[in-house]
Amino acid sequence: LAGYGWAKARYLKIKFGIAAYRRYSSSTGYPNVSLSAPLPGIPKPVFASVDGHEKYETKITTLENGLKVASQNKFGQFCTVGILINSGSRHEAKYPSGIAHFLEKLAFSSTAQYGSKDEILLTLEKHGGICDCQASRDTTMYAVSAEVKGLDTVVSLLSDAVLQPRLLDEEIEMTRTAVRFELEDLNMRPDPEPLLTEMIHAAAFRGNTVGLPRFCPAENLEKIDRDLLTTYLRSYYCPERMVLAGVGIEHEQLVACARKYLLGMTPVWGAGTPEKVDRSVAQYTGGIVKTEKDMSDVSLGPTPIPELTHIMIGLESCSFLEDDFIPFAVLNMMMGGGGSFSAGGPGKGMFTRLYLNVLNRHHWMYNATSYHHSYEDSGLLCIHASADPRQVREMVEIITREFIQMSSVMELERAKTQLKSMLMMNLESRPVIFEDVGRQVLATGQRKLPHELCQLISSVTAADVKRVTSRMLRSKPAVAALGDLSELPSYEHIQAALSSKDGRLPRTYRLFR
Repeated sequence: LAGYGWAKARYLKIKFGIAAYRRYSSSTGYPNVSLSAPLPGIPKPVFASVDGHEKYETKITTLENGLKVASQNKFGQFCTVGILINSGSRHEAKYPSGIAHFLEKLAFSSTAQYGSKDEILLTLEKHGGICDCQASRDTTMYAVSAEVKGLDTVVSLLSDAVLQPRLLDEEIEMTRTAVRFELEDLNMRPDPEPLLTEMIHAAAFRGNTVGLPRFCPAENLEKIDRDLLTTYLRSYYCPERMVLAGVGIEHEQLVACARKYLLGMTPVWGAGTPEKVDRSVAQYTGGIVKTEKDMSDVSLGPTPIPELTHIMIGLESCSFLEDDFIPFAVLNMMMGGGGSFSAGGPGKGMFTRLYLNVLNRHHWMYNATSYHHSYEDSGLLCIHASADPRQVREMVEIITREFIQMSSVMELERAKTQLKSMLMMNLESRPVIFEDVGRQVLATGQRKLPHELCQLISSVTAADVKRVTSRMLRSKPAVAALGDLSELPSYEHIQAALSSKDGRLPRTYRLFR
């Protein structure tokens, strides 16, 4: 056996050299090189360095027709390019609600240049590309991710999709079916968060701007036709309300494509002065929107989901253009929260206030999460909570107490670090950078870079958090409630709790339970 081992070692030494023969890395027959020292005989590496132009990395050009072109170069084979339009459900005050929802579903259908959606997808496939359209309350975004060498085709396709859609009757009918299905799905899905978000906006901004429905109401499905869509497009799809944003391409190249395909292009609805443009400013009203609903059988699979009642309570925050936007973002991160089933760890927000004060103390609560929605003229900070219908009153009181105690600054540094970490992690992704560039340039005409935002986050003090909390508590609450609401306190009681020192609901006495 010993002879066999020696023969094997000799074979390895001849076949693969001394490194394969050596039994341990500390063997004396081979030089030990520290991992922190450069390898001998290897040329010295030359690393890329920041040349001081980092602050100019997002370049912006405004074309003669008012359209802005914004880009940021990012090394890689692929780019993300898209057109963002200052158009969404908040602009539908003079129209039946649901137009933006229809346009989102109609995006990348047949155009003047392409006979069908399949033709568009085949064209993109040649450049390894995908396309998507998303409509929010204030912005509609048409985006394409593809190889950099296909930029000319991509911008040509985007221009065609946005300015030259055919809007055929059969496409509108298919969209109507798709929207109807989405509305049914919205009411059936176990996660009620999209429905509650819709309800809280309707309660907070009753009948105006961001309070208008983001999803097409069922009664408007038959009202939306080609003429109505064309009238809306003529008002809102104009160059001065658009930004062509790109990430991963040279700015000059993007500007050249914009001049070629977006300058002097006459849209299918014809050139003319926009009419019926809604310029109204968001008016925060506060209020309550309630939907009684049987939530006892929402499970889609064999595992049953317990019957829950969902409550969302919100207060007015601020616009993303205000200085207080950053302290509000830190406050939202400090509140944090999540579901009781979340696999934990510090990075998952287990040290945020809604985990420590609510989910860890009250085992019967299934969810407590903070959300911050911010727009160009107002905002809304809200807490979503869910529990068994019999414990709704207690749950509401726990949430109102958390609102009152927000001004006590706990874990401020952790919240600031977590917010900066989340910001930087998200901005590693090319599509996220694209959306950030596009939205900032559309709203402000410029872009704050990540390191500037990190400096603003670092400069938030305990006094800032207390100030924005007291500002927020002066507004009337907005309340959204979904499920079995037999134990829900009255709106006046919730308002009284948020005006009190301890956040407790007024006591109620019943002769019969």
